Order: sequence, then structure tokens, then C-alpha cells
Amino acid sequence: MKKNLVTALLAASVAVMAFGALTAHAEEKKDHWVIGMSQCNLGEPWRVAMNDQIAMAAAEHPEFEVIYADAAQDNSKQIADIENFIQMGVDLLICSPNEATPLTNAVTEAYEAGIPVILLDRKIDGDAYTQFIGADNVDMGRVAGEYVADVLLPDGGKVCEIKGLEGTSGGIDRDNGFREGISKNPDIEIVAVNNADWLREKAITVAEEMLQTNDEIDLFLALNDPMAEGAYIAAKNAGREGDIMFVGFDGLPTPDGGIRSVMDGRLSMTQVYPTGGAEAIESAVKLLENGEELEKVLTLSSEVVTPENAPDLLAKYTGEAVEEAQTE
Repeated sequence: MKKNLVTALLAASVAVMAFGALTAHAEEKKDHWVIGMSQCNLGEPWRVAMNDQIAMAAAEHPEFEVIYADAAQDNSKQIADIENFIQMGVDLLICSPNEATPLTNAVTEAYEAGIPVILLDRKIDGDAYTQFIGADNVDMGRVAGEYVADVLLPDGGKVCEIKGLEGTSGGIDRDNGFREGISKNPDIEIVAVNNADWLREKAITVAEEMLQTNDEIDLFLALNDPMAEGAYIAAKNAGREGDIMFVGFDGLPTPDGGIRSVMDGRLSMTQVYPTGGAEAIESAVKLLENGEELEKVLTLSSEVVTPENAPDLLAKYTGEAVEEAQTE
């Protein structure tokens, strides 16, 4: 009798513990998640598009609240933004670092505090993050270099390169890839290199200086479309735009984006560089709501934009814009 009583008590105890565990699990199920989005700057149209795509994707998930911070290309400001998100106890940090090395400690601090971190477009030093989402910038640079070597300057020529912010991983990768791509044509020479911090207005000034010091320029290679547009403006002001070709990256389908610039003849080539905004929210759903483990790297596909396929790509992304383009 005593043995049966002990057995019954043990069974009851186990049942209570199991019920308590289920109740605790149910209490842990959240219906509101706070996501911190640390953007390196909003001076680039491409980054505005990234934030817009995050917002549109998040709007499909009312359980998500996204809080945005703009570092305005200031490393110290972005570090403070991330530290603020850590203090707030956000459920997820999405970050596009201004520069890799200066932002590494802050991102690592968030990651080690138990906050999942999704890096968009730009990396940090090391691997203290949950997932990196972005296109292969080395490959994009290589593709641009090969197109220049094979199609735009098959007989060789002189190239001026306008880089972005010096310490950004994407810019370093694009530069390395481009140089690898043009190496197949030994008659192509890079005669001038300078930074314009990804911004069109700065690129105008940089290109003006290059035009003044180089009587012969066959092509401007800029590591994003706004800087390529800046180079075009400087060349046009100098009356030299007809003798020079311009190549960029980003390929936004907006009225002032790279696809339209190719169609209008200002750029000879660009590449569609997906922002990863929608994919970041998809990963947030998988991680926060479904408890799935994310793959460390999510590589996005890019597309080459040339005068031949630009109208089709504009149609792919915005039907209304294409109808307008076809009637012009």
C-alpha cells in the first residue's frame, strides 16, 4: 500500500512538472518582436531602398516592430545606435556596418549578449553574427572588369576608378574583383583612383579633379551608380561626356536609378544589386517565430544591366516604368 502511494505521488509530481513546463513554454511564445535596424547611412538611394524593402516585408508581419537608426556614415554614431539597441533588449539586430573594423566590437557585443545579428550587404571582422545576407561583390567586380575588358575597351584604354568609403567590405571586394576582371586585357590601365564615400556630390568633385589631371580618360568605373552619375555630370560639365564611358553598380529600377541611366545612355553598364531587405525579414520569421537555425551566409543573385537588356529588366521590376520607357 505504501509502495503504491509513493508511486502515485511520483506520477502526480511528474505530471505537475510536465504541465508546468508546457505552461512555461506557452508563456514564452511571443506575439510581439522588436527588431533594431542599424543603417550605415541614408545618403545613398540604394540604402533608402533597403529600408523601404524591410518596411514593406515587415508590414506583412504585424507581430514585428522595426526600429530604425541612421548612422549617417559616422562609425561612432552607429556604435552608439547598436549599444542603444542592446540596452533596449531588442529581439533581433539587423545591421549594415559603415566600416568593418570599427563596427566589429559593437556587433560582437550584441551577438555575445544573446541578440541574433543579421548583417546586410557589409561584413565585420570575424564571424560574430548569426547570418550575412548579400550578393558576391568580388564576383560582381569581376563581371564588370571582364565586360570592360571584352566589350567596352577591347583595344585597351585608360580607366579612372571612384571608390566608396575606404573600409567597407563590399567596396574592397568590388575593387579586387574588378582588377581581376580587367587583368585579362593588359592594355587597360587604371590611371587614377580616389574615394567619394558612395555619394554622388562627392563623386562630382573627385571626377572633376581626375578630368583636370588626365587628358585621356576612356572610362570611369565607380563602385556604385550615384558615383558613376557624379562622374558623368563632371564629364558633361567639362564637355567630355561623349568621349568617356561610365560603369556603376546597384541597378535600382527607380526613375533616377541605374537601369534607367543605362537606358538613357549615361551608363554603359551596371548590375542589379539586391538589398536583401525582404530576405532579412524572411530570416527573422524563420529564426524568431519558427525557431529555425539560419544558414551562416545567404548569397543573393545579381544581374548585369546593359543597353540590350535594360528595358526587359525595368519591365521585370516595374511594369509601369517600362510602358513609359517604351513610348519614349
